[in-house]
Amino acid sequence: MNAPDSSLAAPTEPHVMHTYGRLPIALSHGQGCWVWDTAGRRYLDGLGGIAVNTLGHGHPRLVPALQDQIAKLIHTSNYYHVPLQEQLAAKLCELSGLSKVFFCNSGLEANEAALKIARKFGHDRGNDAPEVIVFDKAFHGRSIATLSATANPKVQAGFGPLVPGFVRVPLNDLGAVEAAVKAHPKVTAIFLETIQGEGGINPARIEFLQGLRRICDAHDLLLMLDEVQCGIGRTGQWFAHQWADIRPDVMPLAKGLGSGVPIGAVVCGPRAAQVLQPGNHGTTFGGNPLAMRAGVETLKIMEEDGLLAHAARVGAELKTALEQGLAGVDGVVEIRGQGLMLGIELDRPCGSLLNDALSAGLLMSVTADRVIRLVPPLILTSDEAAQIAALLVPLVKAFLAQPKA
Repeated sequence: MNAPDSSLAAPTEPHVMHTYGRLPIALSHGQGCWVWDTAGRRYLDGLGGIAVNTLGHGHPRLVPALQDQIAKLIHTSNYYHVPLQEQLAAKLCELSGLSKVFFCNSGLEANEAALKIARKFGHDRGNDAPEVIVFDKAFHGRSIATLSATANPKVQAGFGPLVPGFVRVPLNDLGAVEAAVKAHPKVTAIFLETIQGEGGINPARIEFLQGLRRICDAHDLLLMLDEVQCGIGRTGQWFAHQWADIRPDVMPLAKGLGSGVPIGAVVCGPRAAQVLQPGNHGTTFGGNPLAMRAGVETLKIMEEDGLLAHAARVGAELKTALEQGLAGVDGVVEIRGQGLMLGIELDRPCGSLLNDALSAGLLMSVTADRVIRLVPPLILTSDEAAQIAALLVPLVKAFLAQPKA
């Protein structure tokens, strides 16, 4: 595998707003789980566009389907019926057991819509100041409302005053949730990621999710599960909460649903499905024919190729390889996650590993300062999983062998 030249200069972007700390490469093309930069160097994609490229790059069935759709219609607006919306919505309802879907463009928009549903659900019941229970280490987006629901002070800094109406409690603490519901009679919903992504790959425990379902049923609250990053087969189930054998009332989706084409969706069960009526919410780009075709084809290919079972199996192989390779290494706190959503928590900030991995020919990310995140395409093979571990383990060992900063 070709490593990048350590003296590689970052591409210049004098007219692009400086909102990202980019790595010093630009990617030109990809095939399967591999991508190439503009200098011809090859990388194994352990990031999948941040859990977006479900089917990898250049998929031989997805690409011609999207080309076909582009030649027909890309966008029409929601003034008109979009038949592909109903086709994709019906499939999502079939897979989730829920009943109606609103389509938008991103995870942020899906979460924003979920929060609007929670508020209107309260208003419809005479609650003039609805509140939503959210959780420590949560990340729901960067709009003013979703960053207010988020628990990361770094993304909130400089954007106050934040939106009121959020009650924050620890994850996996049912007692804290019950106390919050009792202390805040205007709570209308409980909102959490089934597996926290940006917060460090922190799963909500099965018994915790089941307990939340009971609390919501007992108090007429909406259970809203953010599956933007952990949904669409990433854990080996269509949706991560299905491991707990429950159903949410509201489920935001995005990322992997379109295999790289921007898409978002809010899937609702019977208690929430009628909350939004004409005029309450809308979108210009959401639900356009191209995005809908991408969603339809993604789910179809996933079913035909058995990618749920594949993600569970290959993810377990990758987790085992990482556990074996890093067993007993001082500084490795925990390796956690499910399927092809894995995190390696270290005892110190490890952002410098991004460049180390790049030099070794591996794309990955670091989140919550000290958690290595792996969310590769769901088509990752066993051999490629072994390669990720073979590349990453020595990098982690070498990093932890250095004195703490």
